[in-house]
Amino acid sequence: MAVPKSARKAPPAAEAPAAPDHAADTQGAIAAAHAPYRLEAQIGFVLRCVHQRATEIFNATMARHGVTPTQFSVLVKLDDLGSVSQNQLGRLVAMDPATTSGVVGRLVARGLVAHSPAPEDARLVLLALTPEGRKAVADMKIDAAEVTRRTLEPLSAEEATALLNALGKLT
Repeated sequence: MAVPKSARKAPPAAEAPAAPDHAADTQGAIAAAHAPYRLEAQIGFVLRCVHQRATEIFNATMARHGVTPTQFSVLVKLDDLGSVSQNQLGRLVAMDPATTSGVVGRLVARGLVAHSPAPEDARLVLLALTPEGRKAVADMKIDAAEVTRRTLEPLSAEEATALLNALGKLT
């Protein structure tokens, strides 16, 4: 009867090739796998708490502009790009098509965004800021810098940079 691979003994250490010592690399992972589950130690929970804090700061700081974080993202991206299709805009600001459509519709209704057919293909609709939208975004960006400052306030400059770099790797 054949012996299952999992039951076979490893060759004596003298015969086995030297393997890299992964013990140091895996100790943290093993400890985490065997530790009791703590909600506060889970990345999703921590990110949600940070998101809630950042949203509260955004809402308090940007209240006079009457925009949501998603609306602000759309406005800033349009300010950066000039004009873009709604589908491309949604991808660039990490929103699904239905959310993008609703956000854009509200910004069009406020007169901040306009849509027009693309010169090269009339079937394609391009979005762009209106003159009023450009003026509003310039004003909003001044306050938005304060949102970032207040959100990262508990961190040193080095910690803030490290956090943004680490989070960038997860997107």
